[in-house]
Order: sequence, then structure tokens, then C-alpha cells
Amino acid sequence: MRDSLRAKIISVCDEKIAKKGDGVGLSFYAFFANRNDDPEALMEAAEWWIKTHELDHFEKAVKIRDMVTAGL
Repeated sequence: MRDSLRAKIISVCDEKIAKKGDGVGLSFYAFFANRNDDPEALMEAAEWWIKTHELDHFEKAVKIRDMVTAGL
């Protein structure tokens, strides 16, 4: 995963956790604007989420942050 996407995911997860607590869930769409302005990054995140790790549509932000931080 590219470094800029990794940083964005960690930042969004940290923000969501700070606002709503450790139990907050999110999907990979949370890392992008409603208007898809970066389709390549969206597909990269989708592949990591769905194909590589076979995650559910919604996952805990803490889990995603920890996975990305660990380089998974």
C-alpha cells in the first residue's frame, strides 16, 4: 500500500476513534470523499480490505489502524 494512503487511513481512524470512541466502525469508503476523486487509491484500499484481508464491510477503526500501522 502506498505511503500516502497508509497515512490517510491512520489519520481517519484516529479522528473517528477520538470523536466516537474505540467501538466505532467504518468501511474503506470512509477514507475517500463522496465524489471519487482518486479511483486508483480507492481500488487499492478496496483490494487491501476485500481481497487481501477478506474483511467485513464494516470493521472497528482500532483494528484497521492497528493493521495498517503493523504493515499488514
